[in-house]
Formats: sequence, C-alpha cells, structure tokens
Amino acid sequence: MDYPKVILKSGKDQSPRRYHPWIFSGAIKKIIGNVNEGDLVKVTDNKDEFLAIGHYQIGSIAVRIISFEPVDINFDFWKTKIKNAYNLRKSLNLINNENNNVYRLVHAEGDGLPGLIIDFYNGTAVLQMHSIGMYQNKESFVKILQEIYGDQLHAVYNKSESTIPYKSDIEAKNEYLLGKPESMVVLEYGNKFKINWEEGQKTGFFIDQRENRKLVQEYSKDRAVLNVFGYTGGFSVYAMKGGATLIHSVDSSAKAIDLTNENIALNFESTNRHEAFAVDAFEFLEKADQKYDLIILDPPAFAKHHNVLHNALQGYKRLNAKAIEKIKPGGLLFTFSCSQVVSRENFRKSVFAAAANTGRNVRILHQLTQPSDHPVNIYHPEGEYLKGLVVYIE
Repeated sequence: MDYPKVILKSGKDQSPRRYHPWIFSGAIKKIIGNVNEGDLVKVTDNKDEFLAIGHYQIGSIAVRIISFEPVDINFDFWKTKIKNAYNLRKSLNLINNENNNVYRLVHAEGDGLPGLIIDFYNGTAVLQMHSIGMYQNKESFVKILQEIYGDQLHAVYNKSESTIPYKSDIEAKNEYLLGKPESMVVLEYGNKFKINWEEGQKTGFFIDQRENRKLVQEYSKDRAVLNVFGYTGGFSVYAMKGGATLIHSVDSSAKAIDLTNENIALNFESTNRHEAFAVDAFEFLEKADQKYDLIILDPPAFAKHHNVLHNALQGYKRLNAKAIEKIKPGGLLFTFSCSQVVSRENFRKSVFAAAANTGRNVRILHQLTQPSDHPVNIYHPEGEYLKGLVVYIE
C-alpha cells in the first residue's frame, strides 16, 4: 500500500475521524510523493497516523475517501463494494422484480463509492463517473457487472462526458463499453417508459422520484393535474393510471415532450386525457387560464453552489407562489428541490414564503425524499439532496 501521502493540518483530522468521505483542499498541510489527479493517496493526520485512502483530485474537494481501513485497492475491493450495493437492492426487492427493472445500483457516497453512479435499465447498466479516479477503473466495473449479473446484463454504457472534472486532461466520451441494449423500454411499478440514456438528462431517467410518482398516482383520481418540468412524463403516466380526468405536461424541451407523448401512448390506448406543451414553465404558469386540482413542480437544480443559494431560494419562492395561485380550493401541490446546497429547512421556508404571499391556508401532508436505492450515508448528510413537500391548499 505504497501510495503518496496527504498529511492534514493539525486539528483538521476530525472530519475523517467522523467518517466524512471528503477531504477539502484547505485541510491539507502537505503532500509527500508525486500525485496526479485520480491517483490513490493515503491520508494521515499531522502525527502520521493513518486516517483513510482515497482518490486525489484538483479542486475544493481534494480527496474522495473510498476506505477508512488500510487495505489494498484492487479488483476484489471494487467487487466487494459493488456486490454489497447489489445485495442491498436485492433486499429491497428491486432486483428480479417482474414489475420493476429500473433502479440505481450504486449511489456514490451512499454506497461508499464517491464519484460513481450506476443505474440499471432493463439489462443495460449506465455508468456515470464524477471523478478521474473512478473513471480510470471503468473496465474493472464492466467486468464486475458481468460477474454479478451474468446473462442478465446486455450492455454497459458510459455516460461520463459531461461529469468528468473539466480541469482534468482526460477527454471522456459517452460510449458503449459492452454490448448493445436489447430494449430501451423499462418497467416501473408496471408502467412502461422509454429511456434515452444516450441523449437524455442525467443517466436518462429520474429514478429518484419512483416512490413520489407512486404517491401522485394515489392522489390523482378525478383530479385535473398539471405536471411542470415534466421531462419525459413520469409523473404524468402515474397520474393517468391513478384516474386523473385531465393531465397537462409542461417542459421547455421539445424532445422531452415527444418522449412524454410516447410514454403516455406506451401505457394507454386512449390518450385524450393528456396534452403536452413545449414551453417555459414560468411562462405557462403566468398565462394559464385554467386552475388545477393537483400540480407537480419538479424543477432542475436551481443552485449547484452556495454562492447562488439566495437567488435559488427566491426562484423556488416565485415558482411555488405561481403554482399555488393556480390550484383550486382543496387542491394539492407536490413540490421538489433536487439542489444539494438547498437544505430541507431552507426549501420549506421558501414554500412557506410562497404560501404567505398568496394569503391562502396551506398544510403539509407529506415530507418527501429520495428512495431507498439512493441511500444517504449517515456520515455524509449532503447526500440527502432530494427534498419534497405535499401541501394541501384550502
């Protein structure tokens, strides 16, 4: 285990001693040995006591920790980690489930693998790597997935072109690392969705909203539903299945709207209850004459860094206020934030301010988060990125 050494400043060892998986650049006293981005390094305190092993990278987060034990980082290490993640999903009844063949297999820090995402889509594993250290192990990950899944794995796709740190000299490209997909249609709670992991956002589908989509279904009967920032229509399909009388899907992307219409048609013979609009969300809410019984707001991250947090919170407030104005008395608002830097408390305050501005009586029915295949490492609270509220509007 002859890795270059990262020595922390005196007093800066408390974070890794509490098993937090990030070492910030400001905590580092000095580095002994030649280190390139993506290299494995040993982290020690100021007295040379071992703390952890991780991947070095250029930037504010200087080391992403992959082990708090002094072990060799080799093929068997990676296999054990990914197999543990697989066994967790199996215990959650997500694997070999006849009504569901889409789930997150590896959720970065939540599975002790910072910088690595693996989503499984009906026989295709989509890898998304956020660090050079993980990217350099992609061939090992393919072999491990083959060993774990056997003939259930048809293809592995690398979707890391836009997620590899821009300061690195590696030019990642999106490509198949193994095979070709047999199908791009998946099942989620028995609903069919066509997934475009080659061109779509993230890895192709927002798997993290699975349980929240199911909750929308339970509340949709006999309601007029508006799905804003609808992407490829996940919430809309569930609202249709739940018996909504009318569903409007809104997204600024015409490609997303095309996929929304395709997904609705995949699941229902008659689609006359559904209409989709390729238009800006704020513009639609501003101009809409109709009022709705249930509105879903699932916007992209308004803030990715703390320096824009204030503007993001104002954006959430403005968006939620416009939506609340369009909800009939006795209606529901499902509202979400996927910004990691927006805390649950701050998001709730934004919705509170929006409600206060409208002067309506608003009650919280549910507080929502990400599903169990997106686990949160208890030592890394930043991993709880998805926040949601279901509020009743009088």
